Amino acid sequence: MIACGLDFGTSNSAIGVARDGTAALAPIEAGNTLIPSAVFFDYETRGRVLFGNEAISAYVDQTEGRLMRALKSILGSPLIDEETSLGGRKVPLREVVEIFVRHLKQKAEAFAGQEITSAVHGRPVRFVDDDDKADARAQVVLEAIARQAGFRDVTFVYEPIAAAHQYEQTVQKEELVLIADIGGGTSDFSVVRVGPQRRGRADRGDDVLANAGVRVGGTDFDTALSLAAVMPLLGLGSKLVEKNLPMPNAPYHELATWPTINFAYTYKNERALAELASLAREPKKVERLLKVVRQRLGHRLAFAVEDAKIALSAEQRAAVPLSFLEAGLAITATRVGFDRAINARLDRLHKTARDCIAAAGLKPPAIDTIFLTGGSSRVPSVRAAIGRAAPSARLAGGSDLLSVAMGLTQMAGNQ
Repeated sequence: MIACGLDFGTSNSAIGVARDGTAALAPIEAGNTLIPSAVFFDYETRGRVLFGNEAISAYVDQTEGRLMRALKSILGSPLIDEETSLGGRKVPLREVVEIFVRHLKQKAEAFAGQEITSAVHGRPVRFVDDDDKADARAQVVLEAIARQAGFRDVTFVYEPIAAAHQYEQTVQKEELVLIADIGGGTSDFSVVRVGPQRRGRADRGDDVLANAGVRVGGTDFDTALSLAAVMPLLGLGSKLVEKNLPMPNAPYHELATWPTINFAYTYKNERALAELASLAREPKKVERLLKVVRQRLGHRLAFAVEDAKIALSAEQRAAVPLSFLEAGLAITATRVGFDRAINARLDRLHKTARDCIAAAGLKPPAIDTIFLTGGSSRVPSVRAAIGRAAPSARLAGGSDLLSVAMGLTQMAGNQ
């Protein structure tokens, strides 16, 4: 029997196959082992479903349809029980998640050349902050989705533990390591004892000293950057003529948050925004917001912001082109402004990392290494915030986007 390691992520996903003592990630899209967690329902073909970069390209090319992204973020939230309109029919969002997970399974089976019914499935330490019942329910829902997709044997592993397993393959001596997996929707931490002499042990329970997690991730950084830098061009913070009242914040937050973008596309919203534009002190700005809703451009806006966020990990300034809204429209985002926008979230990351070390019964100097993984671990201010939790520790990294998937697959091979 072969098993797979399944890393269903908020922004990107991967799946690997373990057999005959080897672990390998499956090619999912054009030979790549990593795929954006995106699904596009093509209305023009009455039912064609596209995935990953192909899904995103169809949306950007303005194919008539609906793009769904950041699907994992709805787990643990009331949105998991919502429905979305797809070509005139209502579809439960959990069914959309299942369609994507089934696609990953089929790609792994094509790579393996046989059916796969056993999965070691990654999960964040916390789907939901400060609500154990909601957190447990999120795993129950995810397991039900995996089983509906065709897996019969599903084992869950905390994602930072999987990353620790992969990191351990590279170490030359025993270490106390803080694993920091900063993903698209959550940030997860584990304090683990790793070492060459420990790799072969069947029971590693005593080596895991603490786990902690917080529902903060890269999509939250996107939201913060969008609200701070882009949404003011669409009227956020502007006033209405009557009584100098402010524009309502809700439409901006809805469009700046990946999982709720599609919920903004209603005729009721269009009518309300058209009325607000007629009452606005700066109607041109609000008309841009109305155009986003009418022409279903919310994801285009979000992608432009995400690209700028990624660029700001390497540069001090990044352009955000918005010509799809208005010819020549653009803004320049700065790292200073971005860091200011996400400052409260940085504090939460630092506190969670610090609390994880304390929960392990350790002082910060006891940590030898901080292993950073996940796409959002590339953000300099994120690395600095986590580094402050154990200032003397060595900062290390690996394959930011594939460490968890490889660790899960290696663990699947050990079952």
